[in-house]
Amino acid sequence: MTHAPRIVSSLFQQAVEQADIAISITDAAANILYVNPAFTRATGYGPEELVGANQSLLSNKTTPAKVYKAMWAKIASGRPWSGRLVNRRKDGSEYLADLLITPVVDGAGAIVNYVGIHRDVTAFHRLECEVANQKALIESVVDAAPVVLALLDGAEKVVLDNHEYKTLMGDLRMAEPATAILAAVRADMAQGFAAPQENGPAFSEREIRIDAAGAPRWFSCSGTWVRRRNGGADAFFARGNDLYLLLVAKETTKSRAEQERARMAALQALMAEEARVDALRETLTAAVFQIEGPLNLMSSAIATLARRGGGDAAGSVLAEAVSAGKAAVENLRSAIPEHDLESQTAVNLNEVLRDVLDITTRRMLAAGIGVHWRPQAVLPSVNGQVNRLRAMFKALVDNAIEAMNTKGWRERELRVTTRGHDGSVEILVEDSGPGIPADLRLKVFEPFFSTRKAGGHHVGTGLSSAQQVAADHDGVIEIDPAELGGCRVRVVLPAYRKGEKS
Repeated sequence: MTHAPRIVSSLFQQAVEQADIAISITDAAANILYVNPAFTRATGYGPEELVGANQSLLSNKTTPAKVYKAMWAKIASGRPWSGRLVNRRKDGSEYLADLLITPVVDGAGAIVNYVGIHRDVTAFHRLECEVANQKALIESVVDAAPVVLALLDGAEKVVLDNHEYKTLMGDLRMAEPATAILAAVRADMAQGFAAPQENGPAFSEREIRIDAAGAPRWFSCSGTWVRRRNGGADAFFARGNDLYLLLVAKETTKSRAEQERARMAALQALMAEEARVDALRETLTAAVFQIEGPLNLMSSAIATLARRGGGDAAGSVLAEAVSAGKAAVENLRSAIPEHDLESQTAVNLNEVLRDVLDITTRRMLAAGIGVHWRPQAVLPSVNGQVNRLRAMFKALVDNAIEAMNTKGWRERELRVTTRGHDGSVEILVEDSGPGIPADLRLKVFEPFFSTRKAGGHHVGTGLSSAQQVAADHDGVIEIDPAELGGCRVRVVLPAYRKGEKS
């Protein structure tokens, strides 16, 4: 046991001598008392040149005085100090030293020595600077890029974005536009994203539409799988295989807006022609309906006269009139235009309703009607005939406009809302007009019924036709009071299911 301290001292000396890190011991005035071989290798000075010299021998004189002042204030108080100093080797070359100085006190608590441990971190510092510069350069390029960039983790949480993305957050008034963009991309893709693989594409150049506050926005979107290394200590040996999704979205609203203007012009012409044909169909159908009533009465009169065995002359005249009337009815019926055959496809009702609102804007402005368009940003599609659906919603909006466009009616507000539910899409068309009495809310769907005063130009088949369109799409239309005090029409249609035949 008496030899233990001596053995420990010997081991300690050997460890210090053979350590590959520079170690020095000074007195309380920083005069060097001991250096190990690693210290001489780091500085280029031999032990005989260092021992007895002051530690300031290594100073390059470029370290700010306040750094030395802070260092001495701390170690003089008995506390260790760590930091970086610019030192100079014997050959005059500079290096950056990462230094730890620990005070050594005697039994009375007085500082008698300082132990210094330092290592050359010049190369490490240079690498740090290169990484920082590279990061700053990349961030500058990313922020200056005229596209939306967002990096999402496995839970699709944004962990990195650029200036354009932040701007989009404000424009769309969304906490995370990436969520809406990915939802729209998924809705557009039947098969989903490509299987994750490093630097592999998840999807490419998918054009999607986001309906939020204000006008709709279009984006061409691409996604790429990228690997992000886990910086945690527990992942040092077990490399993580975390794949992140780099989302790139380039706005195409301007070019799409130009296309939309041309499309809207053609659509207005198409709908005007469809409205003309519908009016003709409606007028002829009403004429047939009106003529058939008296003909049926005349046929009943003929049958009654025949049973009584009299009125041969009168019966003959009536029979001729009925025959002529039926021929006229058949001629009218044959003149009724048929609906054009239209194939079914996946339809975005936000786009359909936006078309309807754009087409009716001038009429609503003339009537002083304010519009509140509240679409769900990403709405499930429905499987349907787009022209018939557009005509249905236009009939509903036209009815709302006409209801509010009454002389002396002050409250003139239209709300159009879309929202998706499990397996269905709901559309609400609400107006602040006089509303429809409860006892007429079913009757208004009957052919030729109208709540308008006699003499009106419209015979009232709009809601009947709308109900037929909804029924043909396996949907329903309901009418109930609106929050605005007028009428609320609620349309529910089944959502498009992947794999469903169009």
